[in-house]
Amino acid sequence: MTKFNRRSLLKTAGLATGLVVTGGLPALASGYDGKNKKPVLTVAHITDVHIREGDNAPERFKSCLKEILTKHKPDFFLNGGDSINDASYDNVVRDQVTKQWSIWDECTTLLSKHKLYSCIGNHDPWWKAPSKEDEMYGKEYVVKRLKIPHRYYSFTKKNWHFMILDGNNGNISLDQEQFNWLEKELEKIPVGDSVLLMSHYPILGTTQVLVGGGHSDCKKLKDLFYKHHSKVKICLSGHNHLSDHTHYNDVLYCCNGAMSGFWWGKGDGESAGPGYYLETPPGYAILKLYADGTVENEYIPHSF
Repeated sequence: MTKFNRRSLLKTAGLATGLVVTGGLPALASGYDGKNKKPVLTVAHITDVHIREGDNAPERFKSCLKEILTKHKPDFFLNGGDSINDASYDNVVRDQVTKQWSIWDECTTLLSKHKLYSCIGNHDPWWKAPSKEDEMYGKEYVVKRLKIPHRYYSFTKKNWHFMILDGNNGNISLDQEQFNWLEKELEKIPVGDSVLLMSHYPILGTTQVLVGGGHSDCKKLKDLFYKHHSKVKICLSGHNHLSDHTHYNDVLYCCNGAMSGFWWGKGDGESAGPGYYLETPPGYAILKLYADGTVENEYIPHSF
């Protein structure tokens, strides 16, 4: 099984600048005319929480969740992966993994009245378990800790269909089994219904040009989405800690910035502000989904 290391994926030539942060401006799917009625669903997208001890990260994360709950009142949450700070580095031991997951569990008790649908990030699985038979080895343990049905899965709310993907495979891609499943899922969607897909890694967009880390099977997925372009409305991702909204073939690709920003740290010489990764501040996204397939994705910086 290929192991993905977040920082090694960012080792590309010259971290170029130039990404425009939306700063609270919504990205809109094709057809938006500002006259839509009340959305049928309001969804919070959090990603790259990287929860850990230190830097008061647990309390800051909980403050973010409280703000989302009180200010935006979402129907449910989508979690884009890298929930814990890291289990993927070679020197991580069992106690570190269990401690990070226990902090995640404690923080997310705030969401006890809300559904939390997660995907697996590259930092979530512990590949250095003593053996592949160890209960904590790899992605199956993450599936259990995140309380999700499988490493990829789908669910439906109102006339919206949500497909949660696992890109943690060779060269950041969907394995053939998963791709076949996705083809069948999209075929089953009734005409007139809408689809939101979420992967940890960006499928299309600007951020992977800047820092890498995008799906290597992007053309294959783009072709599949075009086949179902009347259904597929938006693809959500994280991983790159950058905010980017790309509109292509009537599909909105939103890489939303990280809740942890610069991994809960102050930043570095390329950070545009405290806690920023390059020009993107720490934050979360609020999506409004309409019955006609219109979608708004608003990235909202936080100051915790």
